[in-house]
Formats: sequence, C-alpha cells, structure tokens
Amino acid sequence: MAERKTTRRGLLAGVFPAVALAQRRQAEPKPAPLDLTEFQPKSMLHGKETRVPRARFPVIDFHTHLSWGDPKGETNKLLMEPKELLEVMDRKNIRIMVHLTGGYGKTLEESVRLLAKPHRDRFIVFTQPWFPKVAEAGYAAWQGEEIRRAHAAGARGLKVLKSLGLVVRENFTTGPLIKVDDKRFDPMWEACGALKMPVAIHTSDPEAFFTPIDRFNERFEELNAHPDWSFYGKDHPSDRELQEARFRVLARHPKTTFVVLHVGNSENLGYIAEAMQRYPNMHVEFGARIGELGRQPRATRRFFERYQDRILFGTDAVPHGHQYPQQVFGEELYEIYFRFLETDDEYFDYAPAAVPPQGRWRIYGIQLPERILRKVYWENAARLLGLS
Repeated sequence: MAERKTTRRGLLAGVFPAVALAQRRQAEPKPAPLDLTEFQPKSMLHGKETRVPRARFPVIDFHTHLSWGDPKGETNKLLMEPKELLEVMDRKNIRIMVHLTGGYGKTLEESVRLLAKPHRDRFIVFTQPWFPKVAEAGYAAWQGEEIRRAHAAGARGLKVLKSLGLVVRENFTTGPLIKVDDKRFDPMWEACGALKMPVAIHTSDPEAFFTPIDRFNERFEELNAHPDWSFYGKDHPSDRELQEARFRVLARHPKTTFVVLHVGNSENLGYIAEAMQRYPNMHVEFGARIGELGRQPRATRRFFERYQDRILFGTDAVPHGHQYPQQVFGEELYEIYFRFLETDDEYFDYAPAAVPPQGRWRIYGIQLPERILRKVYWENAARLLGLS
C-alpha cells in the first residue's frame, strides 16, 4: 500500500470545512471594483409586461414645457415644431397639451402666436409672473393688472415656478429670498380667481434635495450629477416651511383654483391628503412623480380613489430635455404613464432611461377603473380650463 502523505494544510481542510471554503475563495478571481455610475442591473423577475401604446381615453397633458423665454420677456423659441408634437399626440391619444411656461410680455404673445392661435383645440398657453420686476415700486398692483393683460393676450392660466421661495430675491437675484406667501402677490392670486384662470404652482422639491448629499441620500446619484439642485446648507427654507407657506396662500384666496404640481410632496401622501381635505380650491397634478407614486401603489390608488375629481394628468414633458430623462417628450414616456395608470403590472421602469434618474427603484401599476381614468385623463382638467 502506498504511503499517504498528509500536509498540515490538508489536515486542517479535512477537519475544518470552513477553512477549506476560505482557501478556495482565496484562490478564486475577485470581481473588479465597479463604479456606481456604470451599475445597470437587469431584473430577474418574470412579471407581466403590458404595453399600452395609446391612452384608453382622450388626454389633456396639463404639464408640459414647449418653449423657454428669456427673463426680460422679449424672446421665445419653441423646443419642437408643432407638427412634430401633433404627430406624437395623435398616436398617443393626447388631445390637448398645456404649455405652462408661456412666459410674459412679448414672450407670451409669441407662445400664443406659435401654438394657441394656429391650433386652438390642441394647445393651451399659461403665463408666468414677471419676477424681474419684483423690486420695482408698485409691483403688487402692476402684477395684478399684468394678469389681466395676459388673459386678454390669450393666456388661460398662471404658472408659478419653484423659483418663488427658492430663487427669487428682493432685488430679483440679490438680497433675502422672497417667501411664497408674500402679500405682494395677493393681487395676482385674486386676479386669477376673478378671471377663472387656474394657478399651476410648483413649490419646493423632493425631500432628498434638502438633506446632505451622502451615502444615506436615496437620490445620491441624481444630486451627485447635479449638485446645484441641492438646497441643503444654504439660506433656503426647509421643505415643510415652503409647503406651509403655499397652503397659507390657498387659505387666503379660497376663490382662486390652485393646481399643486408634482402632487406637492409625493413622498408624503398623508400630508397632501390632509391639505386636500382642508382646501377645497386645491387640485394636484403628478408630472415627473410617478417614480414616487408607483413605489407606493396601494396608498396611491387610495389617494386617487378619494380625490378622483381633483387629480390632473401631467408629465412635465420637455422636448429634447436630455438632462431630465424622466421628462423627455416622446412615445415611450407616455406609454410608461399609461401603463402606470391602466395596468396592474409590477416592478417596471418609471422613466425611459438606462439608469433610474431619480432613485434606484421601480414602480407598480395602480390599474384605475374607467370612471376614474376618464376624470384623470380629461374631465378634471377640462372643467378647470373651461372646456366643459
């Protein structure tokens, strides 16, 4: 019989299996470090995939940006020709697009001339506050009158950017920030109410934008790529302070209809639901927020059922908006929204992008019944815009 030779290494491996496992692992090649920006995991989940190429009912997209004007209100340029827009709209069953950033002064007139006048039944244009004039004497009364002039020029509503509360200062670009509920804007809100012009108001931003950009921030990639989007550690109010200031405006002007864009604070539907109960002049729109709504599908469906008469369809679509993949106008964007609203599909992408742009999660459909779909797609916005 051949003599067996036993080494100390072999003896340890035979007696202690864990040692053997560790030895094998040491011998195996180790994966190379991976930069987080290159991580694009493919889900192994085998779930139902429903393509919804066309909305079940005609749609009013209440939240789009089809052009951008300069601060002086003098120049304006469309981001896409109406013919191209209409081709996509017809295929997707988008009957009307509301261009919120129609501008003011000559910019507004140009928006109306390019969109609303030649396509009266397809495009609606909103105006904006003339914030560069905020430091001028008599601004409050002047801005109220400007709303009346804008209405006469063809504006159907007012859009207020998040710059109010976060960017606009006493001397427009310098000095203290102007609060959302500053009483200098009261004549503007009142004019909108008198003229039946809904106010589409964007206040604050995702809660993560007000916290440190660190390993605990679920939007780290988004903020790391765009650090200027962060409001942390500066002289900005907190998210809750901004939200409460907006609600004080709603309380002070009960005859004015406000559409709170992005569902106000979509991470906290309970907080927004309480506001919906307090302020009957409050509606919401969910552009660029299905990423938040779709990861809480049961709470979202309950919210839609409870406030089905006050929720408006919107995408926040921007033609050629490559910096905002969750908003790039196109057929793929609309199909994701339709899938979210019309199906019970699980765990699918919330934006047409290789990497989730807002956070690394996926969403679930809420499969709304037809009676609610009709309201969200068309009826609620049509009522506010005087179309029904």
